Amino acid sequence: MSSIDLDTDGAPPRRVATAEDFVAMQASPEFQELRTRLRRFVFPMAVLFLTWYLVYVLLGAYAHDFMATEVFDNINVGLLLGLAQFVSTFLITGLYVKFANRELDPRAAAIRNELEGDQA
Repeated sequence: MSSIDLDTDGAPPRRVATAEDFVAMQASPEFQELRTRLRRFVFPMAVLFLTWYLVYVLLGAYAHDFMATEVFDNINVGLLLGLAQFVSTFLITGLYVKFANRELDPRAAAIRNELEGDQA
């Protein structure tokens, strides 16, 4: 019994893509465009975040007086920058989800549908 026979949700059965299908799709312009769009977002965002994190670590290691500067009460610059690390992580995650929903997911779905479209 194949995985196609197990489809019970009422949807038409999907075909099983072969290794050759995957290799051909990887060379296709659609897949290359998907990969390019992903890289255009991920690489700059990763460089930005890692630079921001490195600055925070270097400030913590070498700028003790600056990081210990009190902003109000017992809250200092180091604590605020540390909390900003969490905020920036959530912000980048939100930006990626929005980008993926708008740019990547429709293209990936089209590629998947081309590979595994209806068997009929």
